[in-house]
Amino acid sequence: MAIEEVEVLVVGAGQAGIAMSEHLSAHGVPHLVVERDRIAERWRSWRWDSLVANGPAWHDRFPGLDFDIAPDAFAGKEEVADYLVAYADKIDAPIRTGVTVESVRKLEGRSGFRAETTAGTIDARYVVAATGAFQKPIIPPVVPESAGVHQLHSSSYHNPEQLPDGAVLVIGAGSSGVQIADELRQSGRSVYLAVGPHDRPPRSYRGRDFCWWLGVLGKWDMAAPPRGAEHVTIAVSGAHGGHTVDFRDLAARGITLLGMAGPYENGVMNFAPDLRANIESGDANYLSMLDEADAYIARNGLDLPEEPQARVFAPDPECVTNPIGSLELAQAGITSIIWAVGFAFDFGWLQVDTFDDSGRPRHQRGVSSEPGVYFLGLPWQSRRGSSFIWGVWHDAKYLADQIAIQRSYLAYQAPVLADH
Repeated sequence: MAIEEVEVLVVGAGQAGIAMSEHLSAHGVPHLVVERDRIAERWRSWRWDSLVANGPAWHDRFPGLDFDIAPDAFAGKEEVADYLVAYADKIDAPIRTGVTVESVRKLEGRSGFRAETTAGTIDARYVVAATGAFQKPIIPPVVPESAGVHQLHSSSYHNPEQLPDGAVLVIGAGSSGVQIADELRQSGRSVYLAVGPHDRPPRSYRGRDFCWWLGVLGKWDMAAPPRGAEHVTIAVSGAHGGHTVDFRDLAARGITLLGMAGPYENGVMNFAPDLRANIESGDANYLSMLDEADAYIARNGLDLPEEPQARVFAPDPECVTNPIGSLELAQAGITSIIWAVGFAFDFGWLQVDTFDDSGRPRHQRGVSSEPGVYFLGLPWQSRRGSSFIWGVWHDAKYLADQIAIQRSYLAYQAPVLADH
């Protein structure tokens, strides 16, 4: 079989790969985007049925196309996937679906890389890993299969009906864990929610969405998370038209809150005595953002309505004042555990020298330590917003600029000196 040659091979046709294609085309750089599934497949099959975007439609989008919904609405997962497909069509992205990249290795004796795929061999001068941040679901080896409890990752959860009858333990209190726990409780299930450290921004405040506040306060452009907060999740929700996550309210609606999940032994799951501390830390994060917003309004003379009720918290529920340190799962009727604890990187196919001992890419703003390899869609790749649709678009522009710069060096030809 003949070896196909391309200038740039982009692996992945989600939001990162589509954004990369747009900017490469703007530079006139020949490229090919390959995707093992459909375009934006993970929005369709790696999300639960009722999921909506965490940012309003006016914000979580590419600059070149609006969503076909109200600007302040929150797009459903299928609407997001359809939007990305429409965008790929709009920019005429050269995407080839149903192609799995099995390996990428550096070519010997010349520049470039060789990709072995299920559709043949592709040689490329540059490779962009645009597989994003959500690659390998994490299910910690805590509860053994012999425990007889149905376990799944949040990316495999779709709706309450897929779970066996009984109570559910949701571990992880970021956006996914909170929304799944709330949906399960509304379906009539008994639900336990293990709450770890988290940030808890207001969904909106004084008439502006939190995405707007993060923008005007310069928080989207933070280059790195605050020290000690590298793995802190964000508890925010676009569900039900968007609302501020309130753990006290979740408890009032029947969800039993627990501390961070700990070890399991002989049918008993243990939890850290940190529930109150985690909630109070989330409250402090929430209140500090209100303070910054108030200061910004005063400093700029904005006429935005005051919202004193935003600072009023309900009393702590019983599960906070008298926390549960351990649960006998069978006695609590728990038949399912949903792990909403995030994802690990999985770059096993990219067999080049650009990873540290933990498998994390070595890069600067997506430019790999291996010349010719680029990463796109990583958390905090250049800023806080890098994992979001709009953020990845800006990161893709930077990488396309870097590739264009490298191509200009390679195109340079030294002048021929005349003989004297």
